[in-house]
Amino acid sequence: MMVVICGVTGSGKTSIALQLAYELGWHYIEGDDYHPVVNIEKMRRGIPLSDADRRPWLDALAHDLTRFAKCRLSFVATCSALKRDYRDRLRSTVPGIVFIQLTVAPDMLRKRVEARSNHFAGANLIDSQLMTFEALSADEGLIIEATGEIEDIVTVIRTKLNNEGMEAD
Repeated sequence: MMVVICGVTGSGKTSIALQLAYELGWHYIEGDDYHPVVNIEKMRRGIPLSDADRRPWLDALAHDLTRFAKCRLSFVATCSALKRDYRDRLRSTVPGIVFIQLTVAPDMLRKRVEARSNHFAGANLIDSQLMTFEALSADEGLIIEATGEIEDIVTVIRTKLNNEGMEAD
């Protein structure tokens, strides 16, 4: 199974994906690791990325996801995947990806991002990401409210995947 945890900065993608991958014994892929240096520097300066900025990042991530898929390795990856177009780009390369979109209230996003010190995406990017954000359609995956304890959120994800006939055990 191939799962991509998506959402805006501060939604909990990394924390939830790590826990889900751990519980399932699947591979974990951090989408931020595929950003070109120029993208990271832009975000560090509070400059939102354009569609053109995101293309090489999405392509690099899709390349590695394809390798995992060809080897039939289950994985949990992270990727903001804010727009349908971005998600379609990944799905065209790696058919069968299930997106799990995390939603969090804007004030909670700000609190989370302001509390972290080791990430290049600051609170000044939240508004632009929320403006870019497009909610998942039913054919793309699941939307999960990502407030509460990480373990509880992961339990909800696993239950919903299983209820949808996508075995996550």
